[in-house]
Amino acid sequence: MQKLPLLPHVCQKIGFVLILPFLTLGIAFVGWDYNISWLSYHNGAGLLGTNDNLTDEIAAVGTIIRLMLIAFSKEKIEDEAIQFFRLASLQWAVIVNYIILMVCILVWYGVAFLSVMTYNMFTILFIFIIRFRVVLFQYNKASV
Repeated sequence: MQKLPLLPHVCQKIGFVLILPFLTLGIAFVGWDYNISWLSYHNGAGLLGTNDNLTDEIAAVGTIIRLMLIAFSKEKIEDEAIQFFRLASLQWAVIVNYIILMVCILVWYGVAFLSVMTYNMFTILFIFIIRFRVVLFQYNKASV
């Protein structure tokens, strides 16, 4: 089997370290409408122009980066079994993600659906990481 191009194992540790700041920022923005003042800018587009803030963009991009660092970094021991589990977990995550998306399409409408689609950006990586970790845990438990 051809080896998958993956990031070094240290990137996984960096991804786990980045959980706290970006998760905290995302929760603060969504829950309390928190904005970092120096990330504000004025957009002159349109008749009136708008004031906007990049806090939510920073939280979203940081969350995607940390999830990708965790998901696509090598394990300490990366063999063919681990690669198979990785690919099977990714396939499983895509299927589950689209099932969840279909349910959300039928349940939420309007602006609420926009929020669902925003969170949907993260679910495929999140589901993949959870599934892959569970499969690895079961594999390691069975081999002991």
